[in-house]
Amino acid sequence: MTFNELATLWIADKKQYVKKSTYATYTILLQSHLQPAFGQRTDITEELVQQYVLAKLQEGLSRKTIKDMLVILKMILKFGSKWHMKESRSIEIKFPTDRENPPLEVLSISSQRKIMQHIKDNFSFQNLGIYICLLSGIRIGEICALKWEDIDTSNGIIKINKTLQRIYTRGTPAHTELIIDTPKSKNSIREIPMTKELLSIIKPLKRVVNNEYYVLTNNPHPTEPRTYRNHYYRLMKHLELPALKFHGLRHSFVTRCIESRCDYKTVSVLLGHSNISTTLNLYVHPNMEQKKRCIEQMLKALK
Repeated sequence: MTFNELATLWIADKKQYVKKSTYATYTILLQSHLQPAFGQRTDITEELVQQYVLAKLQEGLSRKTIKDMLVILKMILKFGSKWHMKESRSIEIKFPTDRENPPLEVLSISSQRKIMQHIKDNFSFQNLGIYICLLSGIRIGEICALKWEDIDTSNGIIKINKTLQRIYTRGTPAHTELIIDTPKSKNSIREIPMTKELLSIIKPLKRVVNNEYYVLTNNPHPTEPRTYRNHYYRLMKHLELPALKFHGLRHSFVTRCIESRCDYKTVSVLLGHSNISTTLNLYVHPNMEQKKRCIEQMLKALK
């Protein structure tokens, strides 16, 4: 049985159990990468996969994408082994030693203040979304899916329970589709307290808006992430600020929390991370001053 034949059976089986967006991701990685490389092969060896990974790294494909592809490849081979269509075979892939990770894209405090002041002076619903992201750390798909009914001004919280994204759909012809789905993981369904400043902006609006409308458009139709990302870039250009990726707003929120000495577990919960190690690995890199303070506190405990 060829890899293409096995992959077709596997993806049909997966469709019954996974989210529509997950199925779309599997499909893209299969059609764009795995099937062109292994499609007609009947025997996939560790050496073959190792060579493929090194070649993809050389092409500039990100490690995350390659690791996602390997997860899918291993699932397909395991599926074949389970149903006696393929011989069971362990594949362990080595990656070149990590170079130092590039620093996260984060707004300086002065740049963040400049954006927030501009939004307060130049209100629009789209600008409000950027303000919310800076003070809550929510993802672009989550702000695009946010409705007024998800904002509870009585208790001062924002409820995150869905995300909006455009996905690739197999069919004749293949096409893309805008969907609203549950968030990235179970932990991503969360409640985020609003600052007094944000609450003072939103409370008067909540008295007059339609609860079923989307926050970014204030009408029944949502803005998709690509369109909203473009609005954000235009704003940054207008303010003559560095064109950080939209996700930089989330990084900036976390950085401000950590600078304020918020405990890491709480920050992790606010972000909707599956576990605290994700937060620690991404954001917590103590500087020399913090290391010295830690050593001094340890010495005090010994006295």
